[in-house]
Amino acid sequence: MTTNDGNNDNTTRKTRVLVTGATGFLGGQVLHALAAHPRAEPVAACRTPARLPSGFTGEVRAGDLLDADYRRAVVRGVDVVCHAGTWGAFWGHADQERSHFLEPAVDLVDQARAAGVRRFVLASTVAIGTPSQDGGPVDDFSPMRYTGFWPHADRLIDLDLHMRETSGRGTEMVTLRLGHFVGAGNSLGMVPALVPRLRTRLVPWLAGGRSRLALVADTDLGQGMALAALAEGLDPYESFNICGPEFPTMREVLEFIADETGLPAPRFSVPYRAGYAFGQLMEALHPVLPGSSPFLTRSLVHVAEDWHCPNDHAARKLGYAPAKNWRTAVRETLAALAPQGSPWPRLAQEAA
Repeated sequence: MTTNDGNNDNTTRKTRVLVTGATGFLGGQVLHALAAHPRAEPVAACRTPARLPSGFTGEVRAGDLLDADYRRAVVRGVDVVCHAGTWGAFWGHADQERSHFLEPAVDLVDQARAAGVRRFVLASTVAIGTPSQDGGPVDDFSPMRYTGFWPHADRLIDLDLHMRETSGRGTEMVTLRLGHFVGAGNSLGMVPALVPRLRTRLVPWLAGGRSRLALVADTDLGQGMALAALAEGLDPYESFNICGPEFPTMREVLEFIADETGLPAPRFSVPYRAGYAFGQLMEALHPVLPGSSPFLTRSLVHVAEDWHCPNDHAARKLGYAPAKNWRTAVRETLAALAPQGSPWPRLAQEAA
């Protein structure tokens, strides 16, 4: 996407892309991908500029997305917003999901439209859709399904619906259904959650471990969002699966983690309904059990369902071609966790 600078010779200027959450795992990858693109001028939005990726020399707009005045000001003078700065949790926290995520995000969309931003790109998740029931692919526009137990995914659906309703009114709306993050620096994800749990020898296979996982590596995430920010010829509303080049089974992933770490792989299997029931019990007992998060949550069972989400639509319209092997990305995740002893992770961000 390019815009005319007002001269008669039809010269074009770079596309100014605001990246929220620029100091986070995803935001940093997006900044890196945009900085390497000759047509992009990334602008970083974050609370703590000192935590920006080393070497970033672009404009920085410091502030807190919980501040309505900041949301109004931060979207001015940019062409595209890549919203990678989301508050989120893998379980519960329904009030914070509304106050820290949904309400600020809806307002950010509306402020972007009011400021004349041409495109708003949301970092969402494949988990807002419906997992495969028959082994078939989960397409980019698969029906969204409220979980009723995972507030973050459900509020992402609310935000997606708001974007659909307001698309075509001057600002193109793009939802990226991202796969499960893997890569060094990702502290709130599937692999950091699995490793300490495997150590307990209580993790089962779910339905034999046959489900396919939509893993996506750090660099592919950055490329996917950058391409969504810059692509020409998109419809007023678009939805894209952004996953890795392969869809390994849960059994392949857990056996690989076990081989890399020396931890035991699961030794028994339970059906999904039992996994959901046990997750619900662990969530209910969490206040009286030790630990910063429940042993199992229903959201972790949900992301372990069959998510075969091909990238065909993103390949056609964005030119997205993921390249990083999931084993490499998982190995890098494990290497980054090792010096810390793979601690039991929090499954929710700290509330500001």
